[in-house]
Amino acid sequence: MKEFKTITHAVYECKYHIVWCPKYRFRILKGEVGRYMRGIIKELCAWKQIEIISGTVQYDHIHMVISFPPKYSVAEVMGYVKGKSAIRIFERCPDLKKRYCGRHFWAKGYCVSTVGLDEEAIKACVKNQQQIEPVRKKHISEKAHAGSAGMGKSQPLSVTQNGFFMAKDRKTPPKGQNVSCRR
Repeated sequence: MKEFKTITHAVYECKYHIVWCPKYRFRILKGEVGRYMRGIIKELCAWKQIEIISGTVQYDHIHMVISFPPKYSVAEVMGYVKGKSAIRIFERCPDLKKRYCGRHFWAKGYCVSTVGLDEEAIKACVKNQQQIEPVRKKHISEKAHAGSAGMGKSQPLSVTQNGFFMAKDRKTPPKGQNVSCRR
């Protein structure tokens, strides 16, 4: 099972592969500028509790695989990282202001893709969901007819073999109905 992280009202595993480059794709991120940029990005990510899983600073672009809570959007994180790092690099290296007018260090935009289940696993999950939906509806209607004695009380959760959450007092379905979306 993959490791999930938690915040107040969510359990998540959000990983993103992000690539972005300096304006005009100048090969500027080498030597002292590259080392300083690496430190800036690590510091900025630590402030926002963004986990850097892996990353490299190339001469003309940056690759990162990062994880952050779902309370932040990718656009918000990238705006923060690119904006604050541009301000800090211009403070540290004032000669860069000659190459980049208007204090715009980074090119507009970035490339992002999610890291997680592959496409085939997601398709299989959606297909299998249609098969178990009638069983789920039957279970829900039986609970509704049983009365509302347990309504309003939260039930402790446990993680099943395939990584899904279910109430601890709920019995697992028979082997023929247990459908897994994970490999």
